[in-house]
Amino acid sequence: MLRLPVIVGFGGVNAAGRSSFHHAHNRMIFDALNESQQATTLQSLASLMNIDTPDADLILPSTLVRKIESSLLDTENVTWNKRFPVAPNDDNRISFTTKPNALPEVIPPGWTVTELGDRRVRVDIAEAVDFLLPTTRSTIVRSAGQLPAGFEPGKLYQSRNHPRGIQMTVYGASDALSSMGIAWDDVRARVAPDMISVYAGSGMSQLDLNGNGGMMMARLTGKKVTSKQCPFGFAEMPADFINAYLLGSIGTTGTSMGACASFLYNLRSGIQDIQSGRSRVVIVGNAEAPITSEVIDGYAAMGALATDDELRQLDGRSADQPCDHTRACRPFSTNKGFTLAESAQFLVLMDDELAMELGANIHGAVSDVFINADGYKKSISAPGVGNYVTVAKAMAAARSIVGEKAFRERSFFQAHGTGTPQNRLTESHIIDMAARSFGIDKWLVGAVKSYLGHSIGCAAGDQIVTSLGIWNSGIFPGIHSIDHIAEDVHQDNVNYAMEHVEVGQQGMDVGIINAKGFGGNNATATLLAPHIAQQMLAKKHGKGVISAWQDKNAAVQQAASDYDSAATAGDAETIYRFDYQVANGDSVTMSQNAVTVDGFENAISLDFESPYAEFLK
Repeated sequence: MLRLPVIVGFGGVNAAGRSSFHHAHNRMIFDALNESQQATTLQSLASLMNIDTPDADLILPSTLVRKIESSLLDTENVTWNKRFPVAPNDDNRISFTTKPNALPEVIPPGWTVTELGDRRVRVDIAEAVDFLLPTTRSTIVRSAGQLPAGFEPGKLYQSRNHPRGIQMTVYGASDALSSMGIAWDDVRARVAPDMISVYAGSGMSQLDLNGNGGMMMARLTGKKVTSKQCPFGFAEMPADFINAYLLGSIGTTGTSMGACASFLYNLRSGIQDIQSGRSRVVIVGNAEAPITSEVIDGYAAMGALATDDELRQLDGRSADQPCDHTRACRPFSTNKGFTLAESAQFLVLMDDELAMELGANIHGAVSDVFINADGYKKSISAPGVGNYVTVAKAMAAARSIVGEKAFRERSFFQAHGTGTPQNRLTESHIIDMAARSFGIDKWLVGAVKSYLGHSIGCAAGDQIVTSLGIWNSGIFPGIHSIDHIAEDVHQDNVNYAMEHVEVGQQGMDVGIINAKGFGGNNATATLLAPHIAQQMLAKKHGKGVISAWQDKNAAVQQAASDYDSAATAGDAETIYRFDYQVANGDSVTMSQNAVTVDGFENAISLDFESPYAEFLK
């Protein structure tokens, strides 16, 4: 029987705060919370931001999309090298003095070098030459979805010059694992070592100075490449770090890259492993830290980002007036471009039998992820037809599980919703056509990038953890940054919620999670509510198994709650096991039937049955 991939833990961090236990979701719906819930949300953020007193006036403006803070990137003083042409003066030469070791290894043509003594030389240049002059400039884009101000994940463990995306990975994956309420060693003791998968990465790799960014610019800025920049820069490094320093896993690993749909690409790999029986536990996630001047330049050159001047134009403000950075991303409204963001999100998935056996919490389930390309394209970045197919498939999959009436009346759509003019037109057409085709009158649609910005490869992770929060709070977050729907948006069968909608904790049975990426990378997931997942498990396993699961789950819930309380108070430790139980060839025992590795209770079976046996009869 097909195994159901259930979500037993989740965690991470984005501009709204810590994801586990729905803290980031609650920041997004802060104005809809009661006083006690608001106090808990503020305390959670205060512990991240290293603030002693959970003062709302101090904390709330320092979260979500906002003006880029100088601690992350000084937008008024971005360093660069300006081209500086110099021509000879009246005596037909350019002259300067310097130290011999400052000269290039290869003296350019037309340069005459004269020794002056005292470790000085004079250089005479007889023709015009271009120099690069170190200077600074300001950026035209000054808004982003940054992690809460003051939060520095690298200070929570021995980060050792790790790129910011890796630091966020360690924090986020640790948060997800701890949120389970089940010790990882207990999980590992129940499964064979090769039955654990990790699919995690970064859509744009590690582009800050400690990763590929520093490696690529080192020589141009007169610096040396370090021995760590190249290996730390790989896009799959989040998975590698999770295996090596958090799990000690020797199971399947890797990442799939699909631009802004990358999280769902990894999720598809994970659920297929569980459904097929190749893995029993899967860690899925992405971490993205793209708020660097180079990445901003790249997207701005495409006209993809909302600049400060464009935001002023949207609000009818003059050039000498400040723009509203908090409303930089305006999905499905009059808008100009998307807003970059950083985020790290991770899910812990198990097959349903193992979840029952361990008494794991059931936060929801993922039944399907569909991926389709766009076919022939004129522009590699332009949307195409693939997303129509993925959305229709995900909806059909959901309908087949919960039934036609429930799907029509009790489902929602988490849009990719980037905040660009092109997206509002093309994605709204897909949503409206799909709703009409499936008989939905006013399909409830959200766009979390209005709060969080666009975290590139991690974007669908933000959408999923927000959706899990809906089933906890019963509140669907409205698109808070907009005050109208643009005239060209298709909305006959759609409700683009501009205010929070109270749907109830069990008012929605399924969520459709949509992601679109450059190059024609389209992915859509079918996310099942926890109450639907539990109904399915009850029918599959029977009352006896469910009763035993409930008995075990009480202790799991308590352990998870204890972690949440410690993390909210700022007392939880980040998991990071450096130089811990390192295995080598001497740790391995091999026979023709099994491989055993020291430190793992279970062996890896080599008793394979050929799936091609029928071919040979």
